[in-house]
Amino acid sequence: MSNEEKDGQAKQMADFRYAIVAELANPYLSREQRRRLLFEKARLEYEVPRLGRRRLTVSCLRKWLRLYQRYGKEGLYPRPRCDAGTPRSLSAEEAALFLNYLETHAQLSASVALWQLQKQGRIQSYPSSSSLSRLVRNAGLQREKRCRHKQQEMSLKFDFESPLECVQADGLYTVNVPDASSGKRRQAILLSFLDDASRRVLFAGFGFTENSLLFERGIKHILLAHGRIGRLYCDHGSAFVSGQTQRILNILGIPLIHSQVGRPQGRGKIERYHRTVREQFLRPLDVASLKSLEDLELRFHSWLESEYHRNPHRGLSGKTPLEVWVERAGRIIAVDPSLDYQRIFLHEVSRKVHKDSTITLEGLLYEVPSILIGERISVCYDPFLPPSGRELLIRHDGGDSGPARLVDSYANTKVRRGALKQDAVIEETTDSVAPVEGNPSSPSPLDAGLSASRIRFEIPEGSDSQESE
Repeated sequence: MSNEEKDGQAKQMADFRYAIVAELANPYLSREQRRRLLFEKARLEYEVPRLGRRRLTVSCLRKWLRLYQRYGKEGLYPRPRCDAGTPRSLSAEEAALFLNYLETHAQLSASVALWQLQKQGRIQSYPSSSSLSRLVRNAGLQREKRCRHKQQEMSLKFDFESPLECVQADGLYTVNVPDASSGKRRQAILLSFLDDASRRVLFAGFGFTENSLLFERGIKHILLAHGRIGRLYCDHGSAFVSGQTQRILNILGIPLIHSQVGRPQGRGKIERYHRTVREQFLRPLDVASLKSLEDLELRFHSWLESEYHRNPHRGLSGKTPLEVWVERAGRIIAVDPSLDYQRIFLHEVSRKVHKDSTITLEGLLYEVPSILIGERISVCYDPFLPPSGRELLIRHDGGDSGPARLVDSYANTKVRRGALKQDAVIEETTDSVAPVEGNPSSPSPLDAGLSASRIRFEIPEGSDSQESE
């Protein structure tokens, strides 16, 4: 097995462990709530990567929780086994294949299911009956359980007590609005963040497409304006499944929980809020008078603050969302002021530096220090800025390597090429430019790799060039 495959399996196991213990690390949980949630998770069955369906013990979950609280997500990566490489009667891949086959063929016994897989050539091992029975029992796939009809899943009402303990997010397709960029009318999409405990709308914004940028802007606004988010709850929309967004939330320690596909019952609060928006805001709205997306957003926020937040809510015992928010505001946990949120919300992509010290990002060419030629680097940038106005930050081997700049191909014609470790000889742009006094006579290799617009203009002493005369 290659190192890349081992790293991939380790990352898969770390993601699996994080999905289980992230909810246990919620700072809003009391000690008793965390203990009860711990035992509830221990009673469930999980599809463990490469091992199949398993139950996890309470001690195992507590160990993962301690590692996550001490070292973050890096602590959840599996350690190499002391008996790695020793033969076993059934490999992990064969065991997972066997359990999956046994689960889909509930009418077969364990021995018959194994014989079928051996006959098909998919399992080459011959485990003993005791090992097979132990594997089936630990996975909870006894025949009587497999043949038993699945109980119908229940839908139970839930409410959180503290503001920001759970924030629900969802999009709503609204009305057609003039788009200044295309000159046509396009359907506007409303993205809202609803606090589960108070029903207050923490952030709402409009856009013409479902993308993760508006979702990230809402998360950043809530953190800086209100406080720490306990968890985010949303569906599987395109705006909520971005890898960049998940990376940012992992850094912040905010679990992103997706509702089950085809079951909108768990998002009843935000769906009820959408119904209120349709009935009380969209229906009375004069769509023909809308001039732009900004005009629609201005009217919506006026209605939101003057009517929705100040009207009694039946789910809040007749109180308004603002009243409940103020009553429970003392439970909000403040964000860590030492974190650089501007840096955390930068997008990060991987690029390989070309032989001409350049990289490409969104169709534009940027130049980096020439010492990075051929290296794989990480590029951090602000996605909310236009491509021509961005400053790219370069990271390599865990450290910052400075910014990258747009290529000035004309200025690069003034650079006299040479080896990186030799002095860079720069031609003067005009005859009237004199050598700069006080500058070092030997530019560094880093300066030699940059464009001519960033290098000091000078003529090395003893040069044969007579251009300055």
